[in-house]
Amino acid sequence: MTQLASTRDKSGGDIPSNYSRLIARELGLTARQLPELLQGTGLSASQLLSEDGLITPVQQMQILRNALALSDQPGFGLRLGKRLTPATHGAMGFAASSSPDLLSALQAIHTFLPTRASVIELHLQEAGDDLECRLTFQVQLDDELLRCVAELIITVLLEFGEFIVGRPLNEAAIAFTHPAPEYQAIYPQYLSGQIEFGHDQLTLRLPLALCHEPNASANHKSYRLALQQCEAMLAQLQTQTSSYQNRLKKMMLSRPPGTLSEEEAAATLFMSKRTLARKLKQEGSSFRQIRDDILSSQAASYLRESTLSIEDIAALLNYHDSANFRRAFKRWFGQPPEDYRRGARSPVKR
Repeated sequence: MTQLASTRDKSGGDIPSNYSRLIARELGLTARQLPELLQGTGLSASQLLSEDGLITPVQQMQILRNALALSDQPGFGLRLGKRLTPATHGAMGFAASSSPDLLSALQAIHTFLPTRASVIELHLQEAGDDLECRLTFQVQLDDELLRCVAELIITVLLEFGEFIVGRPLNEAAIAFTHPAPEYQAIYPQYLSGQIEFGHDQLTLRLPLALCHEPNASANHKSYRLALQQCEAMLAQLQTQTSSYQNRLKKMMLSRPPGTLSEEEAAATLFMSKRTLARKLKQEGSSFRQIRDDILSSQAASYLRESTLSIEDIAALLNYHDSANFRRAFKRWFGQPPEDYRRGARSPVKR
């Protein structure tokens, strides 16, 4: 058997709050009822509703625990998993859904899952004619929460598979570690394939032939760009220091380029804009410098490694006017983007 390399996030990175907002919608909660979902997390309703909000794994697990107490229907993890479309998962979801085939999609999820949910690890291993997807959790979970998270992640993986293959994955074999619940009869409504309970390891097995079926929605350019963004995000998450510079970089890299404002960043860190500026200054940096470092690096990478037009690159970096992008690029590198591209592609003179 061939063991595929595993990537583990040691920094315990933050989790986008959009998952918890989806939990609230699945429960049908009103804004006034949100404090019930957030009990024990230290979060306010306004923090949860912020588009740029980030929460810790401990807070996310408490929100799920509260959701289970509030839900009056069985199989909450299954129902929530159906709500999480590939687009819900940001750049990781974009990379997986535009990948060449299901195997490439699972490899992208395996590598970049720490950018979305650092408490879950996906391990991929070839076993004869099958691909074995084994899932482990980096936090202690009680039985009810473990069942919910297992249902959730298996449903999400099957949703990706069905999106790519274009049909239910009836060849799948699912092994849950929890005993068969009282509501086991509803599982086939949410999950395709063979379902078993009481195993030692949470596993999803898929035929390798199925994993190599081409993705009808594959887009090579989108796939490469999404991978680049995920790689940058993962590199930042694996940074061992917890400086304000690194926290700010992580926030910027988890959003569309250039869209995070200084006011939003300060609010996410629960401080004023002036306090954030002072802390960054103490570290020898500033909001604008960090933003320029990220945008200039992404711009240079696109010019070196793609054939995208200057206008397309400007749009990708959220410059509404390519003239503004050209001025910014000249400020960063002292030359227009066209000259930078020609220099980057010219053969080295000996």
